[in-house]
Amino acid sequence: MEQPEEEPAKSTQKPASKSRSGSKSGKKTSSAKQQSGKEEKTAQTAAPKSEKRRGRPRKKSVAEESQPVVPAPVQVSAPAQPAARKSGRRTRQKEDALASVRIIPLGGLGEIGKNMTVIETPQDIVIIDCGLAFPDDDMPGIDLVIPDFSYVVQNRDKVRGIFLTHGHEDHIGGLSYLLKELNIPVYAARLTIGLVEGKLKEAGNLKTAKLNIIKAGDTIRCGSISVEAIAVNHSIPDACAFAIFTPAGTLVHTGDFKIDYTPVDGQMIDLARFGELGRHGVLALMSDSTNAERPGMTPSERRVGEAFEMLFNKAGDRRIIVASFSSNVHRIQQIINVAVRHGRKIVVSGRSMENVTAKAMELGYLKAPKDAVLDVDHMKGIPDEKMVVITTGSQGEPMSALTRMARGEHRKLSVTSHDFIIISANPIPGNEKLVGKVINDLMKLGADVIYESSMGIHVSGHACREEIRTILGLTKPRFFIPVHGEYKHLAKNRDLAREMGIQDDRIMVAENGQVIELTAESMKSVTSVVSGAVMVDGSGIGDVGSIVLRDRRMLSEEGLIIAVATIDSKTGAILAGPDVVSRGFVYVRESEELLVGARQVCRQALAAAGNGQGGREWSNLKQAVRDQLGSYLFNKTKRRPIILPIIQEV
Repeated sequence: MEQPEEEPAKSTQKPASKSRSGSKSGKKTSSAKQQSGKEEKTAQTAAPKSEKRRGRPRKKSVAEESQPVVPAPVQVSAPAQPAARKSGRRTRQKEDALASVRIIPLGGLGEIGKNMTVIETPQDIVIIDCGLAFPDDDMPGIDLVIPDFSYVVQNRDKVRGIFLTHGHEDHIGGLSYLLKELNIPVYAARLTIGLVEGKLKEAGNLKTAKLNIIKAGDTIRCGSISVEAIAVNHSIPDACAFAIFTPAGTLVHTGDFKIDYTPVDGQMIDLARFGELGRHGVLALMSDSTNAERPGMTPSERRVGEAFEMLFNKAGDRRIIVASFSSNVHRIQQIINVAVRHGRKIVVSGRSMENVTAKAMELGYLKAPKDAVLDVDHMKGIPDEKMVVITTGSQGEPMSALTRMARGEHRKLSVTSHDFIIISANPIPGNEKLVGKVINDLMKLGADVIYESSMGIHVSGHACREEIRTILGLTKPRFFIPVHGEYKHLAKNRDLAREMGIQDDRIMVAENGQVIELTAESMKSVTSVVSGAVMVDGSGIGDVGSIVLRDRRMLSEEGLIIAVATIDSKTGAILAGPDVVSRGFVYVRESEELLVGARQVCRQALAAAGNGQGGREWSNLKQAVRDQLGSYLFNKTKRRPIILPIIQEV
């Protein structure tokens, strides 16, 4: 999906954390000056003590070799203690049994997008993600939708920080709006922070943001809550799951994930850590549900590279144009690799594609030979057979580069019969018509368009049933909460948990705003908080509600009638009008009889209302015109336009 234009900004700060392998914390990654205070001290203290990690040892980095070992997080149930400590152990076990933690989803359940989850203990709150969603067809004029985070604003004194699973818009797109309300520490991996910096720069709050780079294995203590990042595979580098350690027990949030045994960047999902957490005891698992309907496993991203190799050979001497998600850095890397092998230069088109590519290359997540990647302003003179264009527009977005090419409106690129176009993405539900129109328009221009997923040109970044089954088997959670998906996805994930032997009373398919309270032995829904969709329209945030949307839909579907009249303030006599103006309702020249009748109805309504008990109150006059004119027009046309009476007194 398209991202706002950004200038790459260097992130020179390092995490305030300790990794479970023992690496000490570096400097705080913040573009703001250091601020003192209780909240910041609490959010950045060292990781909790725990048992040493079991299992096959992981090879340490050079930095880790020189650092002391920090034990892994505490178990859900306390380990056995010597007999002399029985009393203390019983007290601690009793406290653990009484401890509770709340999980409050504010977005991402029963929908695709605007993912946001609150984890709350009596003393502290941490947030997982703050994303956006794109508007539905019944939201005319709306640019994007973000979660209603009024609950965390109301509890600002408890909020210790926000943790981002990865850099996709549905997980970070609402962050700039949240930080305008709450300037809390942000913790995320390096590429995610790089993408966040660009969004905050455009929003104007980068300088004050408290951005902290973390890596897989790091644990951040936020008061009574500690959060550990765990490496997972997804369609963007640096994706993380989180283990959240609370007095009540350990929660695991998978984020968006898949299991890729041959990842493009060589970074494997840390299945061993999931298994270790399971052996220690996981109170609740929150798992990605996007592909819970699909059997088997999601294919490796490398399969797409093999398909590109075949298609580049098929293209021959034609120019190749590939449309993909701008954030799919692994996909872009594979396109670059194949293009270089075929002796082609890579041209990047589309603002978000240019921004993400520049940032990923700056941070080392994309690699290409010197001068192999160009922007559209420097492609002059490169022959078609030596060029590959990587562009936005895989979802048919109206202002994307590929859509503008299809309409013949791109300032630098014109599609011809000598173009071989690959759309390397499946349409997101709801975008099928947009994508279909772009494909039709490209084909009308003579281009050869490859878009079938059966060609192997796209694989999902989300886990299918066997991968979810693997995580369930490793973590062995006491309770299970499906997240990230429409209701049908959540329900299928619930069914999968049942198959794995988790009892119905230990599974909860929740809704946004539902407050789920967990103890060591129970899970229940206790109340609900304000949640929902906050619509962003231009610079307006939340000022468009259901009534405004209803009026916009009526305007778009039924049109507008304006009734204008001038009356004498003393006598109530009509001095001018009434005139009736139609916009989007009927064609005036062909509906003169209807409009003459409408004027007569307005005149009668004004006369009757002016002589009634209410006198000549403007509100009474306007309502009378609105009611009687509305009835007349519906009887004649069976349509209900918006009626706007304008009455002046002189």
